Amino acid sequence: MKKIFLFIILLQSYSLVSQNQGRISGRVIDAKTRETLPFVNVLIYGTTIGAVSNEKGTFEVKNVPLGYNKIQVSFIGYKTLISDEYLVTKDNTPFISIELNEDETNLEEVEVQASLFKSSIESPLSLQSLGIAEIEKNPGGDRDVLKVIQSFPGVASNPGFRNDIIIRGGATSENKFYLEGVEVPVINHFQTQGASGGPVGIINADLVQKVDFYSSAFPANRGNTLSSVIEFTQKTGNSKSLNTRATIGTSDAGITLDGPLGENTTFVFSARQSYLQLLFKLIKLPFLPTYNDFQANIKSQISKNSELSIIALGAIDDFEINKGVNDGETDVETIKRNKVILNSVPVNSQWNYTVGASYKYFAPNTTHLFVLSRNEWKNKAVKYFLNEETPANLLLDYSSKEIENKLRYESRFESINNVDFNIGFNLETARYTNRNYQKNANSDGVITYDFNSAIDFVKYGVFGQVSKKYLDDKLGVSLGFRIDGIDHNSTMKNPFNQFSPRLSLSYNLSNKWMVSSSVGRYYQLPSYTVLGYKNDLGEFANKRELKYIQSDHFVSGLSYKPEATSKITIEGFYKGYKNYPFSIRNQISLANLGADFGVVGNEEVASISKGRAYGFELLAQKKSYNGLYGVASYTFVRSEFKDRQGMYIPSTWDNKHLLTITAGKKLHKNWEIGTKFRLVGGRPYTPYDLNASSLKENYDVQNGGILDYSKLNKKRLDTYTQLDIRIDKTWFLNKAAINLYLDVQNIYASSSKQQPYLLPVEDENGRVTDPNDSSRYVLEEIESTSGRALPRIGVIVDF
Repeated sequence: MKKIFLFIILLQSYSLVSQNQGRISGRVIDAKTRETLPFVNVLIYGTTIGAVSNEKGTFEVKNVPLGYNKIQVSFIGYKTLISDEYLVTKDNTPFISIELNEDETNLEEVEVQASLFKSSIESPLSLQSLGIAEIEKNPGGDRDVLKVIQSFPGVASNPGFRNDIIIRGGATSENKFYLEGVEVPVINHFQTQGASGGPVGIINADLVQKVDFYSSAFPANRGNTLSSVIEFTQKTGNSKSLNTRATIGTSDAGITLDGPLGENTTFVFSARQSYLQLLFKLIKLPFLPTYNDFQANIKSQISKNSELSIIALGAIDDFEINKGVNDGETDVETIKRNKVILNSVPVNSQWNYTVGASYKYFAPNTTHLFVLSRNEWKNKAVKYFLNEETPANLLLDYSSKEIENKLRYESRFESINNVDFNIGFNLETARYTNRNYQKNANSDGVITYDFNSAIDFVKYGVFGQVSKKYLDDKLGVSLGFRIDGIDHNSTMKNPFNQFSPRLSLSYNLSNKWMVSSSVGRYYQLPSYTVLGYKNDLGEFANKRELKYIQSDHFVSGLSYKPEATSKITIEGFYKGYKNYPFSIRNQISLANLGADFGVVGNEEVASISKGRAYGFELLAQKKSYNGLYGVASYTFVRSEFKDRQGMYIPSTWDNKHLLTITAGKKLHKNWEIGTKFRLVGGRPYTPYDLNASSLKENYDVQNGGILDYSKLNKKRLDTYTQLDIRIDKTWFLNKAAINLYLDVQNIYASSSKQQPYLLPVEDENGRVTDPNDSSRYVLEEIESTSGRALPRIGVIVDF
């Protein structure tokens, strides 16, 4: 420990005598003509430090403060632009490409365009953006983008270590993710198939430039989603020199390289490897996960009017159980909890990849975009009774694969009277295979699923959006539509059965106040696990009557931006659901599933479930003021789905109250401290059917309690609170920048009681039989809690 402190003191002493300025260079072009723009004013945002672009449109700003910086770019006749954030070190000079759009409005309206908060005429509300500094320094986020998103209004999460994204009362399966315009179906390590949650995000923050988060008012070119669209924009590699970033954290280590591949081509590549298996074995946890991932992008300026972007990402995940976790353990309750997990959790392995290319061509007044991609996901799980690997003890042998090939074309152009159009189509092929042997128990007894499934699909869609501003650009109107289809049955094959209109309206009451509304009908395809399920007769049981899931959104809001760095918003929302898959066996909507590991939808369903989610959100955000920044959000939300009697009852995602307050302060000598408080209302849960659970034939299959779906979500967990804190210290050396951080999640060890486990009482002979009924076990409840203080220490080195 003394050596560590000595090392920190030496770094501090060295940094005091080093120069504390860096540089930013770049090029400015006209977004429409692609011609370079000379004599453009470029300022480091929030300072008077700047430069002017030369005859070739290039610029270099010197004496730039070290750390993350934005630049403000202005030129007569063009809209003022504030860039994303870029890291400036002594040895790293970012090269920024700036595209300016012409503007005929007056000066007052140009100020509005220079706001730090993103909005668009297509999505004037329900849109939030994150910069890289906000992602990296978010307390409790551990540089995981999906954890950082949980600070936004309308976003709920489960206590513990999962990355479930629950948007405005919608299920975790209702979100879509895009990386550089390429859809990425698998976003988490150990992802729940048929949903999107998991413990750790695959997207490496070291490659992320910014994130745009839509919770409604989805653009027409983004289909097959009901609750959110999350867009990741990657960093562009340095065009002048090779840069390296090495990261070492509590759970993984990684390396990122970026630099030039040629005169007009750059690359970024990263790889991460976890050592959670060693850590979890050391602290005696009953499960042992290991994950590895890679990510890359190549961007090339082929000509003045064309550019190409290629992305790739993939992951390899292995999840084992720690059979020796109870060796030497003396605490009785800990032993019992470990037994429940050991007996119920399968051994799981997954691998996935997504590769894609987008080609953009800038013709006069028109931009053509072609996106081609392929993704594949394999999921395998095995479980034996009491982990004794004999054929007679097999409970689960599941192996499935999802493969998709996608093409999307878009054409953006502007008419003579300043009407913006975006039209296009998408075409996809998909293949789903599933080899499944599974024993399952519910209140009706034990059922065995045993089938092999292979099915191919062709999916297609057409979309269009038209947008225009009126009344001196105060009124914005955007009208869009989609039609989508799949060759699965006659209803889903007809794209006009999935006609998806949407309308957004916005009106600037002044240069600070804006009122906006949106209404839209959105459709989402049920998961492949539903589409490809086979019954005992070898038939695709869900093929004939299955439908797209439908959700109608109604959103209105008021925003106030007192200055470029601040905003206050209030939004009210209503979502009406129709045609949600409804489990025939369990008689519940699949909208209630997805909060745990495993597979959702691998069963017979009917497209009959209806639901609704409604509420309001408040947001106050300050980007920066004398180094102080923060965001506070509150959401009241109700999420309800009809039960088998046709009555609305709370869904699994009915948290009611969500409160998040995040704040940080940049201190002297490159210290920074941040804190985040989170309150999540308790979500409903379904009690156990104790009569069915105690039956030996049921328990020996389920190895846990059987839920009583006749009392669906009749109980509710307690409200959960958590406080996270993060401290950063950065040293800027001549050839490197070193960031040392301490990130403590749940610093006061707030504990959230979960539904208790059910475990058979045991004696020296094993599980105890009920003396009054030899067909039953004697069961006891074992307390289940989620939440412990989780300190993380990490080092980031840029050189």
